[in-house]
Order: sequence, then structure tokens, then C-alpha cells
Amino acid sequence: MIQPHGVILAGGLATRMGGGDKGRLRVGGRSLFARVIDRLEPQVDRMALNANGDAARFADLGLPVLPDSVDGFAGPLAGVLAGLEWAAETGAPHIVTAAADTPFFPADLVPRLLLAAGPEGVALAATRDEDGKLWHQPTFGLWPTALRHDLRAALEGGLRKVLHWTDRHGAGMAEFPVTGLDPFFNINTPDDLATAEAAL
Repeated sequence: MIQPHGVILAGGLATRMGGGDKGRLRVGGRSLFARVIDRLEPQVDRMALNANGDAARFADLGLPVLPDSVDGFAGPLAGVLAGLEWAAETGAPHIVTAAADTPFFPADLVPRLLLAAGPEGVALAATRDEDGKLWHQPTFGLWPTALRHDLRAALEGGLRKVLHWTDRHGAGMAEFPVTGLDPFFNINTPDDLATAEAAL
């Protein structure tokens, strides 16, 4: 099987952190970008970064920078679409996405998503909280390039919620255990940053 391409989603506005690129925040002396790249790189064939604005500010990362190809900060699905269009140009059958603000995601994310893929090749990661409630992790998924035209049409039609689109395509679910801090803990606030530091 051809390994997926990896796409790091960093196209958000980071309003709760005062704006800027959250991936530049440091945890344990290393940037979130560095931690996410190190965790994703062994699991994928190649990587790119989905981000908007001046791509030159990411030159030090050594990754292709993919801006959203639909207008108006349309959320994670816009980043997925940018990744799918990039991967389709290289002949890759699918991508796996990871969020730039989630430094502890599983080291077996990609193989577990591949095993969980639904009939159309879509899968999302998920965890359960202390009460057993299932939480989908919509920025961590497996996405086939064959669905890129369908996704573009959905976005241009106003769809924004990831689960609304993945439900249409029978997404599989890869459930990951939680021992201590949720592996998909993401950093949205200064308190979250302190929690991440304490978890190292």
C-alpha cells in the first residue's frame, strides 16, 4: 500500500491565543511545529503544511505550504481540500491530516486510520472521556484524493462542519485509548500551554 501524504493543518486564526501562528509556541523548549513534524514524518510518505498568508514565514520548516483554495477561512475542511489537491497532483491516493496545535497525537495514528477506513476510504480518530462519551477528532483523519471534487462542491455550497461531510461518506472510526492526558489534547489558551508543559 502507498503510504499517505501528511498534511499539518495550521490555517486557523488562533484568536484565543492572541493571533499569530500557534505552531510557533514552545513546549519543553521545542515548537509545536517541530513536535508535530517529528511525530508525523515517520508515518507518511511526504508532508506539507496548510497555512494562509505569507508562506515565506514557514521557510525554516522545509515543507511545501498549501493555502486554502476556498475563500473566507472555511475551517479544517478547507485545509483538507488543499491537501487533497496537492496530493492528487503527485498521484497519492490519500492524505492524513494532523493539527499543528496537538503535540501528543499517537505515533500509530496513520496505520490505525488506514485499518479503520470506511467503504469510501475516509476515517477519523476518536477518543472517549471519563464518562465513556465518544469524541471525534475531526482534524485527525484519512481522506482519499478521489473525494476532492465532492469536498470542493460541499465547501462552495456552504458546508463547514467536518462531521456533516464525513457522515455522508461513511467514515470509519479509529478509537484511541486515553491514559492520562488525551493524546489529542490541543493548545488553544495559555492555560492549555501550561498543561502541555506539565505533561512532558
